[in-house]
Amino acid sequence: MLDTARRVATPEGIELTLRLAGPVPRALAWAVDLAIRLIALWVLALIFGSFGGFGVGMMFLAAFFLEWLFPAWCEARWNGATPGKRLLGLMVLNDDGSPVRWAAALTRNLLRTVDFLPLLYATGLAAMLVNRDFKRLGDLAAGTVVVYREGAHRAALIPPASPLAPPAPLSLGEQRTLLDLAERAPVLSPARVEELAELARPLVGDTRGDPAERVLRVANHLVGRR
Repeated sequence: MLDTARRVATPEGIELTLRLAGPVPRALAWAVDLAIRLIALWVLALIFGSFGGFGVGMMFLAAFFLEWLFPAWCEARWNGATPGKRLLGLMVLNDDGSPVRWAAALTRNLLRTVDFLPLLYATGLAAMLVNRDFKRLGDLAAGTVVVYREGAHRAALIPPASPLAPPAPLSLGEQRTLLDLAERAPVLSPARVEELAELARPLVGDTRGDPAERVLRVANHLVGRR
């Protein structure tokens, strides 16, 4: 199986595991964004259609904004995600795992012009297939990667349970420990789950009852379930 996990150290010295997104989910996210842009342009055409030359000029400005600036704005302001990426559980980060900013978002989106050549993002696809981090040319220039949002990726693997907030703030390492245990619980024997959950009892603040259930409930809280 192709391993798409990469471990990076953030500028704050925290080690993160990034799960890289390949060509298929990224293409699906792009298709969703394209559909949204086309619908927006159709609505604007209905609005400006009766304004003559002024309306045509406004349509050109709107098309430029929607195609080139809107995706970059979304990635810079919406935690690295356009609507399509958010729907697919993806986000754009800098190579060091830090949030993407306006300059990098604009660079990677403007270079879609090159990635599109000669047709249907053929250059970008070729670059992704020969790069271990699935980077198209825009990502290489901007120093960015497209990854799965941690919560969205893990939520699909963790059995659902009534969410419960931990009794005290947990460090990144402690959160990862609980999430790893909750992910593995379905494939471990009940006895092994109980044994590991007992070790995690200080993190979930349970002095009585079933620690495995408590771990599962806290893990559901950490991935954002309500």
